[in-house]
Amino acid sequence: MKKIVSLLGLLFVCSANAADIKMYYSPSCPHCHHAREFIMGTLVYEFPDMTLTMIDVTKPENRPEFRTAVENCGFESGGVPVMVIGEKCEQGYADFMQDDLRAAVSADLTAEQIAVAKSNKKALAENPEKFKSEHASRAKALIEYSAPASDEKKNDNDELNWRFIGLIALVALAGVCLLRKGKTKQEKK
Repeated sequence: MKKIVSLLGLLFVCSANAADIKMYYSPSCPHCHHAREFIMGTLVYEFPDMTLTMIDVTKPENRPEFRTAVENCGFESGGVPVMVIGEKCEQGYADFMQDDLRAAVSADLTAEQIAVAKSNKKALAENPEKFKSEHASRAKALIEYSAPASDEKKNDNDELNWRFIGLIALVALAGVCLLRKGKTKQEKK
């Protein structure tokens, strides 16, 4: 039994990945743009397994998830950006927060993974263009998320579709009746 527990622990440690970032933003928020630039221009290159999921809070279907995140993080305002990184939450963005974001992303990494991140950070600082071109696939670490439309909206759309189909059928039936009526008048003459 001890061997099984040790093996499971080893698997857990070996499978540690950088914490992904879920960022709630508004397209008109300058701080959101700066946070995104830092994450996509720096962190995704330092931490090769990390992804950034962007959630636009101006879309009605994303608002319930945003409210839940704000509540779970214990924030009193709904200001953006809100970044959820593992168990840590950050609200707002300024350059002085960069090391806090790095710490949150690397919280569950192994010593080897942290060494890779430090090496990547150094290489990125020495020659950003070269490092980014050699790791161009990291630009795909961005995920634009949108919650699926609620069932209520789907039902409303279904009802509108059926009404539209019914209206078309009614117009077609009226047209057929008028054409038949016109033919019978011509036949009588």
